Amino acid sequence: MAGHSHWANIKHRKGAVDAKRGRLWSKLARNIIVAAKVGGGDPAMNLTLRYSIDKAREANMPMDTIDKAIKKGTGELEGSEYAPVTYEGYGPGGVAFILDALTDNPHRTAPEIKKLFERGGGNMGATNCVSWNFTTKGVFSIGTSETTEDALMEAALEAGADDVVHDGDIFQVTCSVQTFESVRKALEAKKIPVQNKEITKLPGSTISVDEEIGTKILKLIEMFEDHDDVQNVYTNFDMSDEVMAKLGG
Repeated sequence: MAGHSHWANIKHRKGAVDAKRGRLWSKLARNIIVAAKVGGGDPAMNLTLRYSIDKAREANMPMDTIDKAIKKGTGELEGSEYAPVTYEGYGPGGVAFILDALTDNPHRTAPEIKKLFERGGGNMGATNCVSWNFTTKGVFSIGTSETTEDALMEAALEAGADDVVHDGDIFQVTCSVQTFESVRKALEAKKIPVQNKEITKLPGSTISVDEEIGTKILKLIEMFEDHDDVQNVYTNFDMSDEVMAKLGG
């Protein structure tokens, strides 16, 4: 979890989301299109679509843009056909990488991702070469100043969460994908502000990295996130607070 949370903190503090809002909106719209295509255009009946819409609204995407994406997914408007695809491999220091992508041309995307791995000092691997070490979980991040650990544990665990961990200046609540919505509603009902909520892949084991390898890992993550087809990047790196501070975290 540490690699996940450290990178989230670094990215948040650097304001990377605001600097790349146009690309982010494009990726979020693509995610909405696929969610609506698979499960229908009603977010009340399609939790994947509701989650995708929530992420888009958090990124300040206009509602008319969201509506257009839904209509492209349901076929009311013309749009590209996107297919989900996952890429796996290793970065510098043997750190594992999993990339979720949505592409309208897998024959173009795969060699582009392979080249990025190689440029970043890693290599793309076969299916399941690293995914065996990751579990899909819901994660909620709450500032420690917003609530007490006891109050958070009571609300989250009663709603079906797996665990609450104190990590620096945040609490991290983890849950299964199936209980994500019930935990979200429980925190909302208790008026506990959530800094970030997402369904992500958490590693079972991590690899500690020093400043040199950490710099390369963060650069490779940025390269992947700059690719239009890549939706999510998951890794199992871990870095100390000292290294994180040197790298701008």
